[in-house]
Amino acid sequence: MHDKEFDLDLDIDIQEPKLYKVILLNDDYSTMEFVIDILVKIFHKTNDEAMQIMLNVHNKGKGVCGIYTYEVAQTKVAQVSQEARNKGYPLKAIIEE
Repeated sequence: MHDKEFDLDLDIDIQEPKLYKVILLNDDYSTMEFVIDILVKIFHKTNDEAMQIMLNVHNKGKGVCGIYTYEVAQTKVAQVSQEARNKGYPLKAIIEE
């Protein structure tokens, strides 16, 4: 075997991906149970976490469901939209930097 030396450039600038909040918005039609179900199924929250987020959505008009990379956040928003449409609710999720 040949011994080879490699000069590694260890001064590489690695940046973490930006993270985005997925936020549920309050509406007058989606039931509290449906919102909790979404938080458990799509955002993998415990029942207690889901209840707290749902109350924030209900009382403050919006609630943060999670913080993700952009692609994951987009997927979560699409999943919420699809599930809400399937059940006939106007529940909406948005992405915020």
